[in-house]
Amino acid sequence: MSTTVAEAAPDIDASAAFTGSRVRFEAVLSWLEGGQAAGLSHGELEDRLQVDARELFRQMLQEHLDLRASSEPRIAGVIDAEQVPRTSTETGHTRALGTIFGDVAVSRIAYRGRRLANLHPADAVLNLPAEKHSHGLRRLAAIESSRGSFDGAVEGIGRATGQRLGKRQVEDLAARAAVDFEAFYAQRQPPAGETGDLLVLSCDGKGVVMRPDALRPATAKAAATTNPKLATRLSKGEKRNRKRMAEVGAVYDTTPVPRRTADILPGNDTERADATTAAVARNKWLVASVVEDAATVVAAIFDEADRRDPDHARTWVALVDGNNHQIRRIDAEAEARGASVAIVVDFVHVLEYLWKAAWSFHPEGDPAAEAWVRRHAQTVLAGGATRVAGALRRAATITGLDPARRANADTCATYLTNKRAYLDYPTALAQGWPIATGIIEGACRHLVKDRMDLTGARWGLAGAEAILKLRALHSNGDFNGYWDYHLAEEQQRIHRSRYANDAIPRAA
Repeated sequence: MSTTVAEAAPDIDASAAFTGSRVRFEAVLSWLEGGQAAGLSHGELEDRLQVDARELFRQMLQEHLDLRASSEPRIAGVIDAEQVPRTSTETGHTRALGTIFGDVAVSRIAYRGRRLANLHPADAVLNLPAEKHSHGLRRLAAIESSRGSFDGAVEGIGRATGQRLGKRQVEDLAARAAVDFEAFYAQRQPPAGETGDLLVLSCDGKGVVMRPDALRPATAKAAATTNPKLATRLSKGEKRNRKRMAEVGAVYDTTPVPRRTADILPGNDTERADATTAAVARNKWLVASVVEDAATVVAAIFDEADRRDPDHARTWVALVDGNNHQIRRIDAEAEARGASVAIVVDFVHVLEYLWKAAWSFHPEGDPAAEAWVRRHAQTVLAGGATRVAGALRRAATITGLDPARRANADTCATYLTNKRAYLDYPTALAQGWPIATGIIEGACRHLVKDRMDLTGARWGLAGAEAILKLRALHSNGDFNGYWDYHLAEEQQRIHRSRYANDAIPRAA
């Protein structure tokens, strides 16, 4: 059922509606022409005019809203979502709106029903939020709180607008700003990669210090049963059991660049000068969650990969650090989607294992360890991971190392043996695939550590999740597009969903 305007809006003299704003503007000009302003420095003039400008624009906005209220027509045929006609109308219903200029009052016609909440079609035209604070303040809260602490966000909003919000208010506004993250990316068309480009997927985790009520059950139980030996600090091997893992995922495009072992580990200046560098990642997309588990985040990066390459025509490569659960989830998602994914373990992690093993055979700081690590690393790059594993075990036995001394050598050998299926570096280098997880490592640092690990921070679940989503939007370069989508979704949720018909006038 369509709606019609039952009563035409009265003719309003728009120029008269802004009399107060004109008077205020003239007062500012008069002050600038006077002697008091003439004696001020430019900085003092800026400070004064900034305050005057906010109040002037607040009054202009208020008078504009009053003008719209005075000319609002009554609409015939308003029916709510429960199919109840709203035939009774009443003018003069007012609500407060906190804006970037200051507080204003919005008056509009109420469409009433007995024992039913009022409907205000004009609210939908303005797309007013459910809470007092405007979308402009919510946007600032989202930007400032994703950049730094919530206390810093309060200060930043105050500097930009002159409005004082509480810390809890900023947290709540930021949380509401992030609610459409998943829906936005589900409908977004990602950038198209070239046919011959690689599609690279990667995932990792980073701990976030949480409040006790936000810990996963197993961690909370461990925290409750832990009895530290010392009251003021942890002893060796003790954990605080206060962190929850934030799962991070990345998808990006890159051009395959074939390389050789010498390009990765050049042995001399000539090889170093001639080394081929890996291609740069393009169209990088990040996602992070402290609420969802690794399986959900892996599914999300596969969703993004499917959006980019729905026909699975490109080569997909998954870079991991060797975590068995991540590998199982990648295999499961690939099988479920009928996608072929080559899994490669990060070579930097292999180097870390080799360096730890080196100290089983060399004194700490021995320069000879560097050549030892290089030799074994070159063998791994050449496809000899299991040969290195065997060599480490034999050397430890022949040397007669005691169990404690040879532990790192055995650990490295076991790692190389267990991950051998994902250490096919000859194929990876020949095909031009990346072999290092620098993108996801950087994402963990940027998305999680740089913001979530601020000194003294203790996170609740909702606040941490919102900030991770907002930081991902900024990193992906999608915040502005997301914000337009979010405002459209807000109008649908808060306003249009309350009507059974198209009772909301479209803005001109």
